[in-house]
Amino acid sequence: MIIVYILVYIAAGYSVIIEALRGIRDGEIFGECLLMTAATVGALILGEYAEACAVMIFYRLGEFFADYASEKTRKSVSSLMNLRPDYANLENQGRVDPSQVPEGSVIIVKPGEKIPIDGVVVDGRSGIDTSALTGESMPREVMAGSEVLSGSVNLSGVLKVKTTRTFSQSTASKILELIETAGKTKSSSEKFITRFAKIYTPSVFAMALIIAIVPAIFTGNIKTWAYRALVFLSVSCPCALVVSVPLAFFAALGASSRRGILVKGGIFIERLAEVSTVIFDKTGTLTKGVFEVSGIFPEKRSADDVIHMAAHAERFSPHPAAEALRRAYPNESDGCRVDDNEEIAGLGVRAKVNGHTVLAGNAGLMSGTVPEASGTVVHVSVDGEYSGHVVISDKVKENAGAVIKSLKSEGIERVIMLTGDSESSAKEIAGSIGISEYYAGLLPSDKVKKLEEIDGVRAFVGDGINDAPVLSCADVGVAMGAMGSDAAIEAADVVIMDDDLRKIPESLRISRNCMRIVRQNVYGSIAVKIVCLVLGGLGLAGMGLAVFADVGVMLAAVLNSSRVMILKGE
Repeated sequence: MIIVYILVYIAAGYSVIIEALRGIRDGEIFGECLLMTAATVGALILGEYAEACAVMIFYRLGEFFADYASEKTRKSVSSLMNLRPDYANLENQGRVDPSQVPEGSVIIVKPGEKIPIDGVVVDGRSGIDTSALTGESMPREVMAGSEVLSGSVNLSGVLKVKTTRTFSQSTASKILELIETAGKTKSSSEKFITRFAKIYTPSVFAMALIIAIVPAIFTGNIKTWAYRALVFLSVSCPCALVVSVPLAFFAALGASSRRGILVKGGIFIERLAEVSTVIFDKTGTLTKGVFEVSGIFPEKRSADDVIHMAAHAERFSPHPAAEALRRAYPNESDGCRVDDNEEIAGLGVRAKVNGHTVLAGNAGLMSGTVPEASGTVVHVSVDGEYSGHVVISDKVKENAGAVIKSLKSEGIERVIMLTGDSESSAKEIAGSIGISEYYAGLLPSDKVKKLEEIDGVRAFVGDGINDAPVLSCADVGVAMGAMGSDAAIEAADVVIMDDDLRKIPESLRISRNCMRIVRQNVYGSIAVKIVCLVLGGLGLAGMGLAVFADVGVMLAAVLNSSRVMILKGE
């Protein structure tokens, strides 16, 4: 039977022993594997063969469940790794490496193929599956003029797509970069557990030696106290914390990514859980960012002249309001010459149109008083003379009001809107969706200053290039990934892939659920271990309790961490 026990022990504990020896070789001596090895080898020496085998078998069982939970989580994250296409069908050239396709090329996407590079459909009609990007299961219908993102799957018709980016700048590539870096960013809880284990483990070894040696000197009962010391070592193994805490954060990252919410690391899961104030940009975040000219109000010039001058002055601006002006006056080839075009951050533009100096922008760009108007207002002056203003309207996203209510029900203390638009426009939008606190007429630098004045843990939600500084300064920066600029996505800590505002309270629920489970694992594991350590040291517990305190607690903590994948309400 002794031979059978030893063979069982070797079969169950082989990898644990090897890992302990490897740790000694690499200078990382005091790990959980060394604790397990020392305790069980000592038990074998004392003739406690069955208990030594039981400890190793149950420890490996706990590892199996931990690996299973990790693999389940990993699959939800690694499914996104399949976004990367293997090839692109370049028109008139056939299959090529996607990285070799220049911007502006036309590619052919057949049914069942992934769209390899972001672009615009120039011919064809089809449904595309965007679930890998956004978590949305319903296919999206696309046709000529529709924007398509890399990583989506063409479901039916053949599409001709003109690429608007290179492969390295495309959505799929950027998502993969985020995934690859997310797992490397540890939360402070994970770092604490690592530091805790480094201090805790050698302390436990020292205490076990004291239990084994000091009482034996006075009592002469070496075997009894050696056994108690081995029980103490087995109980003290910090496996539950070392395994379950990182697993909980990894599960939260997986649960988020499955829903189209990309979080750039465990530290941002932790910060999201602590958020007390959510601050929104207006244009493109709370609103659709689709502007239309709703009114032209001339002074000293005709309405046609005001829109004509404004559209030409804004000819090169990427701002959505500028696009609305150009749509309202589409005749760019009317022979007008535009020179000395200058973008003035947060104010508007200055340009020379046929030799006339034209200013087009908000009230801060004008000299003197200007009329108040509801909506986004572009004031126009020609050669220093105020010529009138154009009112541009933006539509609020349908679910914006419901999201604001949801955030408040989640315990968010303050919801604030920051915008560069006029006071009247900001008041109208904020009032329509239930935001009572807002600040209007802000330049990008003003937004940063205003953010710094706000107390608490702050999440800022934005999408534009001018939001990048605020996203960087916020405790948690949340970027809208579908419509957002590259600068905003780069600066953010969390990216909402489909611009759905409902994902913001959802991300808060996932992170808070994760942190609640982490606290349960930490406090529960430590409490059980303290009780069992005392009992083991006093000789009131044997190896059976040690197995429970070590493997049982680890198994419970691992299963508890797996609950992070299940969002409340699903």
